[in-house]
Amino acid sequence: MILLVASNKDVASHNIAKQILSHYQFEKQQETFQENPIYEAALDDKITKLVTLKDESVHAQTIADSFTNLELIIFISRHSSISGTPTLSVHTPGNLDEAKLGGLPRTVSISPANAMRDALKAMIRLKSKMQLNYEVSYECTHHGPSLNVPTMFAELGSSPKQWNDLKAAEVVAHAAIETILKLGKSQAKTVLGIGGPHYNEKFTRLALKNETAFGHIIPKYAIPHVDLEILRQCIKKTLEKVESIVLDWKGIKGEDKPKLVEMLTETNLPVQKI
Repeated sequence: MILLVASNKDVASHNIAKQILSHYQFEKQQETFQENPIYEAALDDKITKLVTLKDESVHAQTIADSFTNLELIIFISRHSSISGTPTLSVHTPGNLDEAKLGGLPRTVSISPANAMRDALKAMIRLKSKMQLNYEVSYECTHHGPSLNVPTMFAELGSSPKQWNDLKAAEVVAHAAIETILKLGKSQAKTVLGIGGPHYNEKFTRLALKNETAFGHIIPKYAIPHVDLEILRQCIKKTLEKVESIVLDWKGIKGEDKPKLVEMLTETNLPVQKI
């Protein structure tokens, strides 16, 4: 089963959910979740439920306990940034260090690398088709929840103006559904990304232009907190087999490079610098 998750406390999430319900044949069920309606559809024979949380999505640490046979969870969510840059983004949740915003300390969710790449590709195609001036980007692994289920966020940001942009909400809605329809069909080479900023343009371009799908992404600012245990967890908790590690080499502080290179040799995975 696939789970689409919205939140009552998130206006962008609400708008994306409305677009899903208006464009696809979801039927309201008799059962409820957190006192909110559950909607269900069969998408390419994949049972998909749309549920709404009472609380913020980052705090949905126990959501998987309420459902069985979960193949994928997609949180449809707002994205916030100080710059307010119009952005459509995807990432896996989880905490590489302490849990400052939901989830568990030093625990990441399972990353669905090909599903995130499918969502990115859909976002960039659809925003161009709809003539929207938005950036499309991977974000690094961050915030809660930390789930033992393949989990991703599909986000609309980065300020209230964009959260209420119904055309942009429609792009995220279609991208989420397209991701579900393609689940299990895409087979791009799966990699772990390390280095660079929170929004990594290099990794995004590489994924869009080549048959490369990023799972977890460890940004420059998190590298000092990453040890071999976290590195191995990011590799293990990726839905597909991680075939190599891609480094944004210039996006890594010089003082962090020796320790990182030493850890990378312990993974026995090929390493590529870009």
